[in-house]
Amino acid sequence: MSFTLRRQPAAATPDSERSGASVSHLGKSLTVTGFLETKGELHVHGTVKGQIIADSFVLAIGGFVDGDILARDVRIGGKFNGRIFAPNVALDSSAEITGRVFHTNVTVASGARIDGRMPWRPVNFFESLSHPPEE
Repeated sequence: MSFTLRRQPAAATPDSERSGASVSHLGKSLTVTGFLETKGELHVHGTVKGQIIADSFVLAIGGFVDGDILARDVRIGGKFNGRIFAPNVALDSSAEITGRVFHTNVTVASGARIDGRMPWRPVNFFESLSHPPEE
């Protein structure tokens, strides 16, 4: 699958759910190891150890991801360890980040904890990505 970015960011909110956008949920009691890919929006309340590719991604409070995320819009409320590749990133006050966040626009709420780097990239950097680059 190739990854294509749309110019107009869509917020990862219940509004997108009502508009008919494809939304998938990974429950609190689930742990997934491997590769997750969706053309829609993915909400993780459980644990993912591996790579995630989605149009929009939400890591809920209590959720954990250890790996890479490639998406157009990313919102982190839980614990994340790895790399994020997304032009639009929002870190909630409950976010705990260890790793690198490659972004064009980032919003960091007061209280978010970040141990790592947050390098800026132009939007055209993301347009050519179909998978996170090898380290």
